[in-house]
Amino acid sequence: MSDPQQYWANRPDAASRPGEVSLLLPDVDLRLTTDRGVFSANQIDRGTRFLLLDGPPPPGGPVDLMDLGCGYGPIACTLATRNPEATVWAVDVNERARELCRANALAAGLDGVRVTTPDEVPDGLSLAGLWSNPPIRIGKKALHDLLDRWLSHLAPDGTAHLVVQRHLGADSLAKWLDARGWPTTRRGSRKGFRLLDVGSRTETSANRGRPE
Repeated sequence: MSDPQQYWANRPDAASRPGEVSLLLPDVDLRLTTDRGVFSANQIDRGTRFLLLDGPPPPGGPVDLMDLGCGYGPIACTLATRNPEATVWAVDVNERARELCRANALAAGLDGVRVTTPDEVPDGLSLAGLWSNPPIRIGKKALHDLLDRWLSHLAPDGTAHLVVQRHLGADSLAKWLDARGWPTTRRGSRKGFRLLDVGSRTETSANRGRPE
């Protein structure tokens, strides 16, 4: 179990207890160091695994990608493995998570992973893709603000890929995203998880998403 009350904190209070998990996919085989106070420290989260198995591969070439809420780095490391030419922005507020992600990318020889705080991301960054198992438990308003902020970095042809538990509001989140002007479709569903594809805003959809 992760420490749900702490993994989105800047500095988790939980005493350090390092561990290790295996990330085994058809094209990825990594050992990742974990610790208490980060998301899903004892195993690769089922939603994250679903996203990595059934989500699309990253676009090729020297593109900018993002793992939003990177934790100890399973998504960021997978994206960098699948496209070594990409710059993968691994973003998290959790200092311990960032340190782990940085160490895991270094150990795997993944030079394209760039671990940052949210405020260190360049304002003009244009993302070809964004992947996230977003922190639903931070609350609806905070989650909406988070997604509005980072989806705005999608390039015109960029797409975000989110995995959300159905019982934690995946379907209502999809409706909210669509209403806000982020075209959203369900890519798949498995064992209580929804996999959502979110497109970039067009001028028409942005106007549709403006509050009255």
